[in-house]
Amino acid sequence: MHIWEIQADDLHQMMLKRPADGHKGTFGHALLFAGSRGMAGAAMLAAEACLRSGVGKLSIVTEEVNRPLLQLAVPEAILAPEENLFSQSPAAYDAIGLGPGLGTEEETVRKVHDVLTADCWADTPFVIDADAINILARHPEWHGQALGNRRILTPHPGEAMRLMQSVDLADVSNFAQATNAIIVLKGHPTHVFDSTGRVCRLDVGNSGMATAGSGDVLTGIVTGLLAQGYVPLHAALLGVWLHGTAGDCAARELTEHCMLARDIIGHLQGAFRKLEIKN
Repeated sequence: MHIWEIQADDLHQMMLKRPADGHKGTFGHALLFAGSRGMAGAAMLAAEACLRSGVGKLSIVTEEVNRPLLQLAVPEAILAPEENLFSQSPAAYDAIGLGPGLGTEEETVRKVHDVLTADCWADTPFVIDADAINILARHPEWHGQALGNRRILTPHPGEAMRLMQSVDLADVSNFAQATNAIIVLKGHPTHVFDSTGRVCRLDVGNSGMATAGSGDVLTGIVTGLLAQGYVPLHAALLGVWLHGTAGDCAARELTEHCMLARDIIGHLQGAFRKLEIKN
């Protein structure tokens, strides 16, 4: 199996230029399903990372108990009422992130199924992470309807074992091809698999990123990139590189011992500067 080593120069070519006359509608509307009782932090991290990725607008669906916290912590986001979502036009959201801090309660399982199989979002790109992956692992009968070429799954090795029963690169590649999804197998290095059998390696990041919430940050970044119009493979590759490079910037300042997931968000500007499009 050939593995492509992805470098900053490759990613520079994928970057979309932000038009000078753009407005918030130009840069997309993302939707996040995140945060159960006691897990508001996961929603906060994913939300701020999504906004820092350059998205124009963000809506969040979360547990009622989390809503006041999120309204204060991320005032730029909209707290969306869940009951109206399935009646919305498919054009209402440009990308959806599903999973950070959701939990795996019975009601959540039903919600994840309904979101992933809703006709109104059949063509909407998704990032599927964390508890949403764990729920999918328990329901392989959903895979044919829930997965596809506009779905990005971002498992860490434990979640990959539950979903695919393997973290062997060849097995993960086979799963990506069989489901027509993109798989981001998180680690150091991180590997990105697409449905054609292509495997890309990104050697960024450090052990300071092995901390609670780091994956929620990645979900937010990739969801924000998808909403801005990046094709799923480019969103996955750019998201992983930006996330890892921001983590490397944070480690240089704080040391790997002292990093928090929010420090990755705080250093995203350094990662973006490395990939800015030059006229």
